Amino acid sequence: MSRGDVFSIWIYDGRIVYDDIIQATENFDGKNSIGVGGSGSVYEAELSTGQVVAVKRLHPLEGGSTQDKKSFNNKIKALTEIQHRNIMKLYGFCSHEQCMFLVYENIDRGTLGGILSCEGALELDWIKRIKIVNGVASALSYMHHDCSPPIVHRDISSNNILLDLELEACISDFGTSKLLKHDSSNWSSPGGTYGFVALELAYTMKVTEQCDVYSFGVLTFEVLMEKHQGDLIHTLHFSTDQNILLKDVLDQRLSPPSAQTADEVISVAVVALACIRANPQSRQKHAECV
Repeated sequence: MSRGDVFSIWIYDGRIVYDDIIQATENFDGKNSIGVGGSGSVYEAELSTGQVVAVKRLHPLEGGSTQDKKSFNNKIKALTEIQHRNIMKLYGFCSHEQCMFLVYENIDRGTLGGILSCEGALELDWIKRIKIVNGVASALSYMHHDCSPPIVHRDISSNNILLDLELEACISDFGTSKLLKHDSSNWSSPGGTYGFVALELAYTMKVTEQCDVYSFGVLTFEVLMEKHQGDLIHTLHFSTDQNILLKDVLDQRLSPPSAQTADEVISVAVVALACIRANPQSRQKHAECV
């Protein structure tokens, strides 16, 4: 049975797929979890058809109010309508208050963060890294400017970027995402991964597209420089008397980029620098990143 077939069945009889997932994850037994995030745990499930999917079981909604459930269902509706090659496809969901989970396509190579931290990083040459950065930028531009209402991810980090067999980047884990409403203040509770969260969220809980822009800038530096560059970013924000050469902070595990590629690497680094500016209004716009 093809991938499309099983999720056509979902439309008409969700109980079939629900039972399949419960059986495949052994009722979400912790031993079958392949990852844990701020909004829930992720499981890899092989369905009876042989199709493998990623299932994220969400933490129960705090309070479980009608407004919370409405907000959740609105967000799910928006996510199911997303059509972008660099955003992980949402196949379906279960919103029962006792068991809430999302069913996504399974991405083969794992997280960008995991690959950057091991020998697999050598496979990511400068051209591939630029392609990854551009893929994430394209997806964020789509979410911010082409979706209605706009979607802010709120947790862009290397652990939430997955790579497929062709090393194409896919944004995952929309558990803390927020739909922006033009007639609302868009205040929200804290969310995101430490070190990637925009500076302004330390004193305001207002969510804007610029929160993702900042996180994207931090992510880009990590892609270029091997690991999260907290100290470097702090220096860039608060020191004006230090000269830092890009060639000295690039990932030393790779050979220096060729002359032509070096120009592209420099351009990407300039964009990243513009994305992490302290003032949200002066940051780079994602439509200009690609």
